[in-house]
Amino acid sequence: MPTADSRADMFFQRFYDDQLAQASYLLGCQATGEAVVVDPNRHVEPYLRCAEAEGLRITHVTETHIHADFVSGARELAHQARARLLLSDADGEEWRYRYAGPAGGELLRDGSAFRVGALAFSVLHTPGHTPEHLTFLVTDTARAAEPIGALTGDFVFVGDVGRPDLLERAAHIAGTMEVGARQLFHSLQRFATLPDYLQIWPGHGAGSACGKALGPMPQSTLGYERRFNWAFGISDESEFVRAVLAGQPDPPRYFAAMKRINRDGPRLLGGVATPPRLSLVELASALAAGAPVVDTRPAREFVEHAVPGTINIPAGRAFTTWAGWLLPYEREFYLLAAERQGQGMDDLVRGLVGVGLDRVAGSFATGVLEAWRGTRGPLQTIPGISLHDLTDAVAARRVALLDVRGHAEWAAGHLPGALNLPLGDLQERLAELPRGRPLVVHCQAGARAAMAASILLARGVPEVRLYGAGFAEWSAAGYPTETVPA
Repeated sequence: MPTADSRADMFFQRFYDDQLAQASYLLGCQATGEAVVVDPNRHVEPYLRCAEAEGLRITHVTETHIHADFVSGARELAHQARARLLLSDADGEEWRYRYAGPAGGELLRDGSAFRVGALAFSVLHTPGHTPEHLTFLVTDTARAAEPIGALTGDFVFVGDVGRPDLLERAAHIAGTMEVGARQLFHSLQRFATLPDYLQIWPGHGAGSACGKALGPMPQSTLGYERRFNWAFGISDESEFVRAVLAGQPDPPRYFAAMKRINRDGPRLLGGVATPPRLSLVELASALAAGAPVVDTRPAREFVEHAVPGTINIPAGRAFTTWAGWLLPYEREFYLLAAERQGQGMDDLVRGLVGVGLDRVAGSFATGVLEAWRGTRGPLQTIPGISLHDLTDAVAARRVALLDVRGHAEWAAGHLPGALNLPLGDLQERLAELPRGRPLVVHCQAGARAAMAASILLARGVPEVRLYGAGFAEWSAAGYPTETVPA
């Protein structure tokens, strides 16, 4: 047993990105001053500042898998900190890290181990969410000979497990969905044999698209998850496969780009610059050239008055997710933001860079709205429609209905006769829109519908109206709905 004098506390710091619902971790040995960062995102300054404040130096950087929902900061942080870069070498050729060699990365497999001072890390290969996924068991050897916790990445969450369908549904690698589900089942069976007291430090919290029912708690224990996480309660493999694949939300379109970027190697940034503030003349030029201009004000303000041709993605927790869905990766784009917003321009840009959208060419203040009205013509409004007027219009077939919710939501219940084009797919499927009648756009409760309406108007679709209260109000009022049999 170690003596009191030989013990050194393990430093542990969780970092959480609210927009991505993503967790990363810095663990350090306070006796030697060494530290490791696990699953860093692209904004590496907080890790460097934290380490410096605690008298630590980051000597190792690693991650659990090739991420799909954000651009990894592992390469950037290892470069800036001059740290050892440790990456998975487990499983298939298609999703093995291609930049590991050029970046000087060292490869980890099932049974690998490394030390950070008195902290010992044992590597488990836990495929399922992705073929190469690793879990790290952490032992503070100054205090114990058994692990205190597990950094589970997107393998085990609080109340859920990582979805195994992303390679097929987001990266379009056919035939991997069921294989991943079966791998996940066996990974869970193996993991469940570890001690109940083992702490679970997951890579995501509630709101992430990497699972379907993630809990809001930041951590758990294996014993608690064994008792209350649905995935541990299914002992039949076929039943588990059906359950884990059922009801998964549509993966954001940008997930495919993230997988490729993180596999091939994110480019080194060295910092993130604030985009230049531009003028009304430059706004008009950008719109005339067809460049995307994103108005980040709340939907209620955008609907009332906006510069024609701009699209609305409100600043907030879902901003980066929807930006990844809706903005081009190959083109420059612009932001329009209110100076009074709690989320400033730098925060918006950092969020975009975190999902690989690093071509922000400039920004505009909301003062351009009045300047536009005074010199360029009227601002755009999006007319709304009430429940009463909508029911009359639907009955008389005076309008066409567009439901921009996800496929699973639409199948579970929708307005009679509504066409379903999910918001993330809308720009690629404009040719499917009905013509000849005003188009009423709705979602569950308004947020997605407002974004969709802005896109439709920017693309020249005439007579767009917004049913902001959406399916939630329609169904609560007891009006008929349709479903799609499973």
